[in-house]
Amino acid sequence: MTIEENVFKRAEIDFAKLKKYGFSVSDGVMVYEKSFMNGDFRTVIKINKSGKISGEVYDEVSGDAYLPLRVEEMAAGYVGEVRAAYIEILQNIREKCCRNNYFIGAQANRVAADIKQKYGDEPDFPWGKYDDYGVFRNPDNAKWYALIMTIDKSKIIPAESGKVEVVNIKLNEDKIPVLVKQSGFYPAYHMNKKYWITITLDDTLQDDVIMQYLEESHSFTLKKYNKRRNHNL
Repeated sequence: MTIEENVFKRAEIDFAKLKKYGFSVSDGVMVYEKSFMNGDFRTVIKINKSGKISGEVYDEVSGDAYLPLRVEEMAAGYVGEVRAAYIEILQNIREKCCRNNYFIGAQANRVAADIKQKYGDEPDFPWGKYDDYGVFRNPDNAKWYALIMTIDKSKIIPAESGKVEVVNIKLNEDKIPVLVKQSGFYPAYHMNKKYWITITLDDTLQDDVIMQYLEESHSFTLKKYNKRRNHNL
């Protein structure tokens, strides 16, 4: 993950605020330039139409890109000061020109918004180490009904790699063997595969389809559902 990706993780650009902040438009790309470290360095930050952010830092003496900035092993001493100053510039742009999202991807955030609208619930992030693992619970009993997280594709598709956001939900155990044969559904990652299933949040499935299954998962947390289920056993 680049410096820029890390700073703007779970952030959504508010393009209306960029011009007020000092960005200009060049070939359809928003561009911001700023000198820092007493004029010894200059940064050029670009944001394209899809919100992807890239940046470069230049040494004003040589005019060349300051390559040590991106070498983790060199992120100490003077290089560390330059890196920290650059990150501070990025963080200020995020603070002034972005809306904070719970998750990284568009579909994960749409599903989270649908959950909030339908049930009034927001995710909590109980694991500090895994700050992109968001749990949705029924506030009446703290029972989980959804877990959105970022994992490597290899966890669910051994032949593939790269990050993907997924949601784990609980379903009737009879449905799971059928669903995992369909696109977008996988045996539950890191949870009981008999009762839980993993769905990718990469637009393989439409939002309303995911919400239909999520509604069933939520029903398992309701007292009236559990009473009826126990009565039928």
